[in-house]
Amino acid sequence: MSGRADSDTDPEITDPEAAAAQDTEPDAVPDEPDDEPEEPDDEPEEPDDEPDDADDPAEGARRARWTAAGTGAALTLAGLSAALLRLTRSAPALVPAAYACGAAVCAGATVLGSRGRTRRALWLLIVGVMVMALGDQFD
Repeated sequence: MSGRADSDTDPEITDPEAAAAQDTEPDAVPDEPDDEPEEPDDEPEEPDDEPDDADDPAEGARRARWTAAGTGAALTLAGLSAALLRLTRSAPALVPAAYACGAAVCAGATVLGSRGRTRRALWLLIVGVMVMALGDQFD
């Protein structure tokens, strides 16, 4: 309990039977018993030996590393190809340089992401894309 007088929390119930009585609705209809008795399963249920993927923190970290590395590699390739395309056209020299610098920052984010520094990799990816967008504004 929080100790505040204006809190809307219910008091704690220590008696399990009282908790069950409080949870049931007064106008709820009890289930009718089935005419057929339930047959026991022939095979006992086996416990899962593999942990659930959503609950495993190592799996979440692995996914974050792969996501950061994959996104960084894709943005690096996009930045390099944009820089090469801008070099072939008549554009100010600042435009392909901005794309190349943004691609270099994204490449650094790829390395950080593959090493598990996913938060820093995310910020570097954002900075790299912003540098490439700046190059797009100069075009």
